[in-house]
Amino acid sequence: MSISQICPAIKLQQSLDRQATLRQIVVVTQISCLPRCNCKRLLLNPLKEARHNGRQHRLPGEHHCPRQHCRGQVCPTPPPHVATPQHRLTEQTNRYWGKRDPKLNLPTNSSLSVTLSQGDLRTLTTASCSVTYPASEGDSLLLNGEPSDVSGARTQACFRELRARRAGLEAADPSLPKLSTYPLRLVSENNFPTAAGLASSAAGFAALVRAIANLYELPASPSELSLIARQGSGSACRSLFGGYVAWRMGDAADGSDSMADQVAEASHWPDMRALILVVSAAKKGVSSTSGMQQTVATSGLFRERITKVVPENMALMEKAIAERDFGLFAEVTMRDSNSFHATCADTYPPIFYMNDVSRAAIRAVEAINAAAGRTVAAYTFDAGPNAVIYYLEKDTEAVVGTFYNLLSDVNGWKSDVVQGLKSPLSFDEGVAGLLKGGVSRIIMTGVGEGPVKTEEYLVAEDGSPAKR
Repeated sequence: MSISQICPAIKLQQSLDRQATLRQIVVVTQISCLPRCNCKRLLLNPLKEARHNGRQHRLPGEHHCPRQHCRGQVCPTPPPHVATPQHRLTEQTNRYWGKRDPKLNLPTNSSLSVTLSQGDLRTLTTASCSVTYPASEGDSLLLNGEPSDVSGARTQACFRELRARRAGLEAADPSLPKLSTYPLRLVSENNFPTAAGLASSAAGFAALVRAIANLYELPASPSELSLIARQGSGSACRSLFGGYVAWRMGDAADGSDSMADQVAEASHWPDMRALILVVSAAKKGVSSTSGMQQTVATSGLFRERITKVVPENMALMEKAIAERDFGLFAEVTMRDSNSFHATCADTYPPIFYMNDVSRAAIRAVEAINAAAGRTVAAYTFDAGPNAVIYYLEKDTEAVVGTFYNLLSDVNGWKSDVVQGLKSPLSFDEGVAGLLKGGVSRIIMTGVGEGPVKTEEYLVAEDGSPAKR
């Protein structure tokens, strides 16, 4: 027996129950027994009981109309389902470089990264879908205010897998709205350079997969979702976790065991910090995907790296994290970065992601460690010229103070951190000149937790990009 048969005062518009609406909104009821109710204030929570005319009823959903003109009426045009998670950037300490299966994005070696704090580096992505979105327009993505192509094989692979999982839920429970059949509208923004060697594609695909998974209410663990995110961008699988994260290369031909897992939570070693010297925000000349293929095909050093160097470094890095041994962490991080870029240089034609400013940053770190009499800073470079320098909070003055002394006029310093810092160390004139003329931005951050849900939406009620 339906609710409308139990209580005639509650008129259901069942057809709308399968249409799109905000995740917090289920447009199912018109409560005419309440005199001109203000729908903005009426909340009937899912499966909770409500009393009307002295009778107790269990309602199927939540009525909370966002349209302020709506008073006791079901909205004629339902707004879209929306889900928005925030993702952090991850920076590798043991690099993934090379694919054994480009189609499935299966790596030639395992890798490890540190998830950085969302307060400093983040990707915010809203996924929405609606029966009102024209099917002819298909899926769409707006990245930092600009349309982005979603027709590529890697993006479509993620969409297919996520839709298939949602369709499975809908088949098992016919009462669920058929979200898997609606076009997707995705809006994403990040606060760090894209395609400049700061793992932006990894953060972007991780955010895309997590947002759609939240939208579809998929009961999948981060490791399960990492299998999907990996198909979009290999390193994206690690971005679904916080703290210290490994991507296990796996052995299965179908990639079913090539997934990420958390080596340690951020709280295990919370005083890890990172100073990022942004040398260039420009898009790199050789993409990571293209560079990997060239390296696998032509580098003589590559085989030695994946069979010996990386496995040994992975074991040492996990030991360093478990024991919170910064000296070991720093050495392995720098050696792995050197090995990676040596392999790129050994590629034919050679690939040079680093530049003179990058090499000056290496010399600066070496000078800081020499002055301290121990290893207090560790450099690493991804597929780009930007330097990521790890240090512990206790060594802020030795590391940050030295760079701030030279680059105080560059934007990005946190005043509460650099205030009062002093450093007697001065860099070599050549190093100082290159850094001063080449560093355009500073990012101060540290190890952070994994993705979080947010009430900040980038899609408006009518499906258009929200004004911010």
